[in-house]
Amino acid sequence: MTNNKLNKNEWPLWEVFIRSKAGLDHKHAGSLHAADAQMAIENARDVYTRRMEGVSIWVVESKQIHASDPGQSESLYEPASDKVYRHPTFYDLPDEVKYM
Repeated sequence: MTNNKLNKNEWPLWEVFIRSKAGLDHKHAGSLHAADAQMAIENARDVYTRRMEGVSIWVVESKQIHASDPGQSESLYEPASDKVYRHPTFYDLPDEVKYM
């Protein structure tokens, strides 16, 4: 049985990311159910870019996203605290640099 023949209630969940302008990051816009990636892109276009606010759409099947456990964030990020050279506190920025 192909994905297109699945009952709509069985369609996988997709996460939608939209880039509003060239050069900007993709931002999570929401989720939707679709039979396959092409359908997810088309549905995302119809649902999340109705006013021409997007230049690029990414869709990722939700089951393919793996996240860290927020309860373990201290141990996950702690190793970075001993690498102070990664923090921008050592650098003097010129006044011309406004948004860094």
